[in-house]
Amino acid sequence: MIENWNSGNALIFYGKSGEFSSNRRDEQEMSMLCLHLLQVAIVYVNTLMIQSILARPEWRGRLTDEDRRALCPLLFEHIQPYGLFPLDLNTRMSIEEDAA
Repeated sequence: MIENWNSGNALIFYGKSGEFSSNRRDEQEMSMLCLHLLQVAIVYVNTLMIQSILARPEWRGRLTDEDRRALCPLLFEHIQPYGLFPLDLNTRMSIEEDAA
């Protein structure tokens, strides 16, 4: 779990080879706090997406208790740190599937 957390930090905090660019303690602390906030936000969104997928009827009864224990929201494969991120403040990100 800790290795996965650290690999996520390396993915998010990729500038300057993941090193803090300042020797000032307050700036390093702010960088670390921002890094943790981003990591927690990613885990939250991943948790919502996993819950949405597992709420589908085709997943009911397919997972055992052991399968559920193995689920972890520390997923980073879908994150593109070097890509473009279009931002539209007039629309909300849809976590739940639209009912058709």
